[in-house]
Amino acid sequence: MLQSPPSRDVQRERRAWSLESQRWKHERDVEKGYRIKWGYVAIAYLVEFMVIGASLAGAWLFAGVYSDGDWHAFYFMLLAPLVYAAVELCRVPLGILARTQRSWFVRGLAIVGIIFAAGVTTKSVSQLGEMMFHPRLMEAARTKTALKDAQADRDSLENRIGAADARVQQYTTELDQIEKRSTENAAQLASLPAQRCEKVFGTNSRGVRYQNLKCVTDPRTQTLAASVAKAGTDRAALTKELEEARRARAALDRGQADRRVADAEQAYRNAVNRSQLHSFTAMVYGVDPIDVSDAQVHAFLRIFVFVPALCAAFASTILALSAVSVRKTFMDEDDLGVTIDPAASPYLIDQLTEGLRQEIGLASAKPQREASSGAVIPLDRRQPAQSGAQGPVQHPPVTASAGAGA
Repeated sequence: MLQSPPSRDVQRERRAWSLESQRWKHERDVEKGYRIKWGYVAIAYLVEFMVIGASLAGAWLFAGVYSDGDWHAFYFMLLAPLVYAAVELCRVPLGILARTQRSWFVRGLAIVGIIFAAGVTTKSVSQLGEMMFHPRLMEAARTKTALKDAQADRDSLENRIGAADARVQQYTTELDQIEKRSTENAAQLASLPAQRCEKVFGTNSRGVRYQNLKCVTDPRTQTLAASVAKAGTDRAALTKELEEARRARAALDRGQADRRVADAEQAYRNAVNRSQLHSFTAMVYGVDPIDVSDAQVHAFLRIFVFVPALCAAFASTILALSAVSVRKTFMDEDDLGVTIDPAASPYLIDQLTEGLRQEIGLASAKPQREASSGAVIPLDRRQPAQSGAQGPVQHPPVTASAGAGA
């Protein structure tokens, strides 16, 4: 079913109402001296609420992670973010006050309040930025620690391998020395003259003659024999120690340590490649991402955290400042410092009087020009009543030309 279009009277009333509303708003803005674009203010408040909501959510998650299950500590950690959120909510009104207040003192206070609130917002947003990079940084730090541990184990293994090799070499050298000494002693013992035996004749105290066989041994023989026996004992003990040292050395596998270091390096490289902060830092400093230092990463972290935090802190405030359009009012125009010289007052009054006379003369001469042009003058036309001193008003006679024109 088709609907009939609205009547023209309704449209005229709506248009008149819209124009009247616009005129009233304009007059109100002119009287106040400024105009606020509430659409921009709404966007600024939307940004504020998004920042506050994200800050509170981040504080909630931060407290949940670091309170270690203690609900007292959990709620204690949420008190300061609530106060920070209340302070952040003041930035947009302070920005509007900085534009609409006429007192420069109040404007200065508003600007100081904006700076303080922006500092609080910078702290909250920078914490969110750090929390954004924190998981990847922790993974990179964990894998780097594992890599350092593997490298330390490999270095320690190298030291133990060196010590084991030195022990084996020492035992081998000592065994060679014992073998050499034993060989020399055996050769000297073999080169000694054989035992000499001779018959000894004599008479005992009873006067009985006796005959014995007396053998004489080289005095060096006993010493060399003792040295040869000791060398054998030392050889047996040293051989046992050498076998143990060789078994301990065989248990030290350098290849396994190298494989652990290689796996740790690959895990660290994968963690670094997943970290945007390491990638950007490596791109800025022109090095491999795995070669960037912690100092370089944290220096770049300050840029990635604090600069966006400052931008977020002042973005909605700048939008609120730009949403106010200021104009000079009549009071401002009176305060521009313009003064009128008293000597020029008569001249200005004469000019105003002459202008009023000309306007009155034109208004009185207009009906006469209309009558002389042949226009019809209504018979019932009355002139405005004069003061009581004047007589009755006479109607001008209708001329023939006027009648003919009619």
